[in-house]
Amino acid sequence: MNNLIQLSNINKSFVTKKKINVLKKINYKFNKGKIYSLIGPSGSGKSTLLNILSLIDRPSSGSIAIENNYIDFKNSKKNDLLRAKKIGIIYQQDNLLHDFTAIENIYLASLAAGNNKEISISKSKNLLKKVGLTNRSNHFPSELSGGEKQRISIARALINDPQIILADEPTGSLDIETAKGIFELLKNQINHNRLIIFATHNRFFADKSDCLLEIVNGNIRTINGRV
Repeated sequence: MNNLIQLSNINKSFVTKKKINVLKKINYKFNKGKIYSLIGPSGSGKSTLLNILSLIDRPSSGSIAIENNYIDFKNSKKNDLLRAKKIGIIYQQDNLLHDFTAIENIYLASLAAGNNKEISISKSKNLLKKVGLTNRSNHFPSELSGGEKQRISIARALINDPQIILADEPTGSLDIETAKGIFELLKNQINHNRLIIFATHNRFFADKSDCLLEIVNGNIRTINGRV
């Protein structure tokens, strides 16, 4: 069965001076082996949806199932471990730990999932090679370019062999040529057992996905999809 994530009647509201309904009764199934793009104007709910999918945030109502197992958002400890093992997250701003080197940023994510340090370091070295940054392994984030930092972010997201990769505007702060390289690197991570969901304002990259989704009035609309 290819279904990996199922959203059922997902609602998300924020209350400031008044109640704002950002996501409204979203029902959607994300399948393994596919790359999905998520578009929509700023404030449409793209980041909100990704935060819920990553289990960082919880919906106001509705449910999420991963491999047919429903998420209990009250069980933070269990969800933190599930996120560490199954979900890789890539942010627009790299979110690297600036007091740690490139390789340390990568293998610390593996240690967080309870893995052995020696194995984690070995995997980190292999990933640095994969993203073409072996010679930058001992450099700190302040010594890396924007594109290099995003490559480290991708390596960090891959360290635990996640089934789910979520990327929030991963090329948004990069020049177009660097962005193309980062996007190709990201797209090459898809396999039959993994899915990738990325939010973007760039229609050029969005059109390269298997399924282009748009958030309209708090709900998901499929623009195109290749089965």
